Amino acid sequence: MILTCGEALFDMFARPSDASGGHGVSVDGVVGGSPLNVALGLSRMGTSAGLFTRLSTDLLGRRLRGFMADNGVSDRYCVETDNLTTVALVETGPDGHPRYSIYCNGTADCSMEPSDIPDQLGDDVDVIHLGSFATVFEPTGNTLRTLARREADARFISFDPNVRTMVVADLDLWRQRIGEMLPLAGLVKASDEDVGFLWPGKPLEWFIEQALVAGADLAFVTRGPNGAIAGSADGRLTHVPGIAVDVVDTVGAGDTFMAACLHSLKANDLVGAGKARNADIAEVAGFAVRASALTCTRRGADLPTLAEIEAFAG
Repeated sequence: MILTCGEALFDMFARPSDASGGHGVSVDGVVGGSPLNVALGLSRMGTSAGLFTRLSTDLLGRRLRGFMADNGVSDRYCVETDNLTTVALVETGPDGHPRYSIYCNGTADCSMEPSDIPDQLGDDVDVIHLGSFATVFEPTGNTLRTLARREADARFISFDPNVRTMVVADLDLWRQRIGEMLPLAGLVKASDEDVGFLWPGKPLEWFIEQALVAGADLAFVTRGPNGAIAGSADGRLTHVPGIAVDVVDTVGAGDTFMAACLHSLKANDLVGAGKARNADIAEVAGFAVRASALTCTRRGADLPTLAEIEAFAG
């Protein structure tokens, strides 16, 4: 099983409404949160996945748990709480690029404590994936980093910073937390936006090199419609082109890329100490680019199944 850790929330897609004299807003709630999206993608691709987070007993929390059950994502490591569910208000621009306002202070997934960490993980958990603002926003960030440090010698760790400055604006803090995570991770993925936010002027290949020097077997940087760059600890580096699609929105595209990479590695028995560096990085990145392009043709984080990805010509 791949255990993803962190946010489970609702993306509320906003559009203008005639209410309040034309100043109203109508919203349509869609299940989201980067770690839950990754778990969803893995399950739809046929890889066993679970989520470690706090889930609220409120209406949205119950919907999240039901969604997980319907999509084969295990809630074995979810901790029940009365804290409310995190909500992200999403405005989608003409290019499909989302702009978020996230309401997360004191919410379920943002209030995790070290006491929530299971005393032991099952033997079936061989990969732990962490990422997004849950690794930086406290107290959840400390909880997840504590888990990663405890398990790094026993399990394969995957990390995607998925920088969200609207939640944590302190870029130095993001750099610090990423610096703490890189030595623990066997697989690291970031976006060109992440690198641009945190290290303006640095080439994307620089970040890949930093991740590999820190100890990762594989490192990827996604480039939106321009594809991705992939690097391996044995010195290989490749650029994979993007796929042109009619974009509905880009919500969940990066999470799809992450899920596809993990699925590909797990399916080829390449998770474990030093094993991932043997992967065909062009093949892994190409599969992930195709999967994420397909997600962009759909509204919200509606991640594709393996059969849909294999049938997708782009």
